[in-house]
Amino acid sequence: MNAKLVVVFGVVFALLLLGSNSLYVVNETQRGVLLEFQKVKNADLKPGLGFKMPMINNIVTFDGRIQVLDSPAEEFLTLEKKRLIVDSYVTWIINDVQKYYTTTGGLSRNAQQLLADRVNNGLRDKFGRRTVHEVISGEREQLMVELTKEVNAASEEAYGIKIVDIRVKQINLPTAASEAVYARMRAERNREAQEYRSTGKELAEGIKADADRQERVIRAEAYRDAELTKGEGDALATATYAKAYNKNAEFYKFYRSMEAYRSTFSGKDDVMVLKPDNDFFKYLNSPRPGK
Repeated sequence: MNAKLVVVFGVVFALLLLGSNSLYVVNETQRGVLLEFQKVKNADLKPGLGFKMPMINNIVTFDGRIQVLDSPAEEFLTLEKKRLIVDSYVTWIINDVQKYYTTTGGLSRNAQQLLADRVNNGLRDKFGRRTVHEVISGEREQLMVELTKEVNAASEEAYGIKIVDIRVKQINLPTAASEAVYARMRAERNREAQEYRSTGKELAEGIKADADRQERVIRAEAYRDAELTKGEGDALATATYAKAYNKNAEFYKFYRSMEAYRSTFSGKDDVMVLKPDNDFFKYLNSPRPGK
């Protein structure tokens, strides 16, 4: 009885094992091929549950979604032989399952290596035909469109892979070139700063010279006006004195003589040697010289 149960359990286990090996599942996000003795029998399995012959058939599935290849940065030469470090990425999807499996063995790393080589060759060719300005800003978008179209045509035919898009993330100069560019930029900025300083100094000297000139002009005009005013005052004073003195000329002479005496004999030590009949003493000799 026990032996029969063992046989029954053995048969059931064998059937279950055979049944499990006869079933396979392809997810919605996958693409797959059915192999028969390692040769492709069904090149595009549909998503869902399927049956296969154990020991004869084998199922290989791949990721059927859009995938991203983020390539390491590569160095390319432009038309002017300028070195640029380009960081790019590629989005791709399996288009022909059988061709993809045949060329890559179903391994994603093989597909990425093949795509990376084609994209790098394409970038090298495109950059080599353009200047730095064109690849950075002028024709960058056009370059990407052309490259995507060309690489897609080649990869679809050769690998069964459709290129969705190719994009350049970043373009840099090599370290040595960057230092040279920065040094040149610093030199240009220093030159511009020196020009601004020289221009400012020249303007300052001009402003100072103009201010000095205006100062001299203002001083000269002020001195002229002062002299004119002083002359007018002296003329007015003279006219006033003359008008006053003309009323009594004899008194004016007497007053002037008194002023002369006061100035001459202001000190005890003053000595004058004059003839007694000198006009200086006429008002001392006689208060009324006319008599």
